[in-house]
Amino acid sequence: MLPDFRVRQRDYLLEISRALTQELDLEKLLARILRISIEMLAGQAGLIALKDGGWRVAAAQGIPPAFLRYLEPLLANEEVGELNIAELNRMLKNLTYTASMGLLNGVGIPLAAHQQVIGVIFIFRNYPDIFSANDKLLLQSFADQAAIAVHNAQLYSQVNYEKQRLDALLDSAADGMLILNADHTIERCNLAFERLLGQPRADIQGRAHANVIRWARRPEGLTLEEAEAGGWPLTSHAYLYVEGDLARPEPPNLPVGITYAPLFTPDNKLRNIIVTVRDITKFRTAEEIKNTFVSIVSHELKTPVALIKGYVSTLRREDATWERGVIQDSLAVIEEEADRLASMIEDLLDASRLQAGGLTPNLADVNLPALAQRLADRLQTQTKRHTIRVDFPNNFPVILADENRIGQLLSNLISNAIKYAPEGEIRIHGEARPEQVIVTVSDQGAGIDPADIPHVFDRFYRSENAVRKTKGAGLGLYLSKAIVEAHGGRIWVDPQPGAGARICFSLPRK
Repeated sequence: MLPDFRVRQRDYLLEISRALTQELDLEKLLARILRISIEMLAGQAGLIALKDGGWRVAAAQGIPPAFLRYLEPLLANEEVGELNIAELNRMLKNLTYTASMGLLNGVGIPLAAHQQVIGVIFIFRNYPDIFSANDKLLLQSFADQAAIAVHNAQLYSQVNYEKQRLDALLDSAADGMLILNADHTIERCNLAFERLLGQPRADIQGRAHANVIRWARRPEGLTLEEAEAGGWPLTSHAYLYVEGDLARPEPPNLPVGITYAPLFTPDNKLRNIIVTVRDITKFRTAEEIKNTFVSIVSHELKTPVALIKGYVSTLRREDATWERGVIQDSLAVIEEEADRLASMIEDLLDASRLQAGGLTPNLADVNLPALAQRLADRLQTQTKRHTIRVDFPNNFPVILADENRIGQLLSNLISNAIKYAPEGEIRIHGEARPEQVIVTVSDQGAGIDPADIPHVFDRFYRSENAVRKTKGAGLGLYLSKAIVEAHGGRIWVDPQPGAGARICFSLPRK
């Protein structure tokens, strides 16, 4: 080779050396190495194949697309994947010679880093591969430099991939997550925590843990700072859990449960603390509902049981003789309280069924006007202060529904009207529309407080006024809503200030 060409070859080595520190994008680096290799070996085209289980073409230049399409699946073949560099070079030389009808030859340079073959550079050229000892030494130096550059780029790609995967894992987590440094500075924050706190990530990362996790009141359990003052986590590698109300920049405060997990270096020094923040609003609401349930049910069940026991104990007294009228009145009270007890138990069972999976209606043809009239006649016997009137237009359509459940729905609404309206007319009005029927139960009482309207269909909800004046477990409207929705309908309160309560529900005609 000519001396000036050898100077150029050394320049190529310097360029590869610069690539070691300047280029970490693997695809760009491979293209750069391949271009230098083709120029350095005075070739016409070339490819770089990397070994990752099998062989694959990682970069190509100047190769006809048809030959490349033929070569790629061939290199991916399992048997070819087992070939060593010498065997692979022979195979590529034979393919090149055959495909070019003897016009092109091939030169293969192995890429080895840390005593491990990671790939091969194969250059296509139109003269024999005859090299002097100096040429071979120079080529090997070039290949070693190129292999180190490729290995570094692969490591960078792997690290970058792992970082992207960690970012994806953190941001796909439903719970808020923080990664703290040993000094409690927030290193990372995921998308869920941004939403929980209501602040952008840029305003959270880099801040001290104590300035972000702020408690509105004394939490349950040791705070991170208190636990560390006691020697955690160096004295105990167990998780730390604390529960309380997290103060946010914008109210309201958020009930959360926070878990702290320490991460140590191989020499047992604290490296990071992984913080998981879970919104426990639903758990707290469930606990409140459970407490409400126990309170209401214990009170509501106690009353009829006490009345029944009182009347039975009175009637069984051996030192008294009761007139028939007194006995009949006492038995009537016992029967009424037993019916109320049975109704409450049935409501509780229905609420339990709803929690387990909803109500499934048994559909059949239902004549709503006739059903409403039967219920009105039966419930009219329970009140002398109200007049229950049924108002449906002629030729009201028959609908497909569960008659027992619709009867339960109407009974709940009429009973509520009797309970909450001191006197007056209770009206059951029906309206037929092309796709649905609408039924309204209205009374002439004080009506529903606008502040209570969003909650009247909630389980166990009772307004302060209702708790003071009437008995009940707060399940009637909750079950009514479930019945309507099980039929594909909707139930709502129609506000009529000063004109009594109006509860409306719709049911599909088909």
